[in-house]
Amino acid sequence: MKNIMIEIQYDGTNYSGWQIQPNSRTIQEEIMRALKKLTGKEISINGSGRTDAGVHAYGQVASFILESNIPVDRLPLAFNSNLPNDISIINAMEVPMDFHARYSAIGKRYIYHIYEGRYRNPLLRNYSYHVHYKLDHKKMRDGAKLLLGTHDFRGFMSSGSSVENTVRTIRNLDIIIKDNSLYVYIEGDGFLYNMVRIITGTLVEVGMGKISIEHINRALETKDRTMAGHTAPPQGLFLDKVFYPLTH
Repeated sequence: MKNIMIEIQYDGTNYSGWQIQPNSRTIQEEIMRALKKLTGKEISINGSGRTDAGVHAYGQVASFILESNIPVDRLPLAFNSNLPNDISIINAMEVPMDFHARYSAIGKRYIYHIYEGRYRNPLLRNYSYHVHYKLDHKKMRDGAKLLLGTHDFRGFMSSGSSVENTVRTIRNLDIIIKDNSLYVYIEGDGFLYNMVRIITGTLVEVGMGKISIEHINRALETKDRTMAGHTAPPQGLFLDKVFYPLTH
């Protein structure tokens, strides 16, 4: 019996997110189906967290208990021969039995891709948020600085979450510009429901001049969702990396 951690890349365009749900195609379901083909058994897997419909991943992590003689270093190839071509297992390793993909995580990093241009780019439609307006990058970066550190981010959380503790720490928040693309890199100890997308939508509105950076302070102080900006669409969001004590 082994506890296995796998790293997963996926294009979330054609899926209803990570978590299994009735009458919908999900990433978790596809991986569990592939695992059953390999072992002949129904094996549940634990993801590091959910990603919504249309969200992508460079480095999602999952763990599961395996009772099989399949060598661990052969698992990625074995998995991938049974997975659709928009999901790939890029690494597998044996970890201690008390490791859990979600509860052992100490942080995550996301990347959000904004395409800034007068006309849409059809090749990026599933992998970016197209903003028609010229954004003020300096104001966006000034606004991002206000979000660094430990705050109560309830004002940057969508309704529908049952989480009680809404205090989180953002360790890094950078905006990288390359040609017509802006890449928002955000790393923290954890994120609330739609928190990254709301932060991105808020920074976009700051960059458009629709709201001032003072709205960010108000959203943090009042915990009022209406003080922050809109929720940016899912297709621009990528889960980049999950951090654990053994890899941090």
